[in-house]
Amino acid sequence: MTLPPLPDDAIRLHAVVPDWRAAVRAAGDALVRSGATFPGYTDRMIRVLEEFGAYVVIAPGLALAHARPGPDVRRSGLAVVTLAEPVAFGHPHNDPVRVVLGLAATGPEEHVASVAESANAFNDPAVIERLAAAASPAEVRSVLAGAPPRTG
Repeated sequence: MTLPPLPDDAIRLHAVVPDWRAAVRAAGDALVRSGATFPGYTDRMIRVLEEFGAYVVIAPGLALAHARPGPDVRRSGLAVVTLAEPVAFGHPHNDPVRVVLGLAATGPEEHVASVAESANAFNDPAVIERLAAAASPAEVRSVLAGAPPRTG
């Protein structure tokens, strides 16, 4: 899968959050820490959910938080936040969410392609479970790169 780079600053494991807004904010904060976005992008991701609902919950346990490209996007970026306890986003079938991806793109074509590619990467529910259980940023990157699970 060829997604934007995923530095350690863009990964937060086992975050404790009270609700979906805080979960999206955690993903947005990770995008800001990694240098991909300015804080206003986080606010826009939250407004997207407030306006359009939980369509970003693209698979059981997985939310793909994003907003349209804008001046608050410095460069394309990806963030991964796993939650210590799942939270409801209001999706009728895919709640509760255990993993939140934050995605930022610099242009409309890249935005559409990144959202589609991200969604396709999670056709296998085991990937979401592996991300939720990841113990390190390196393990998160390994899962996203398609590495098989470690046995032992």
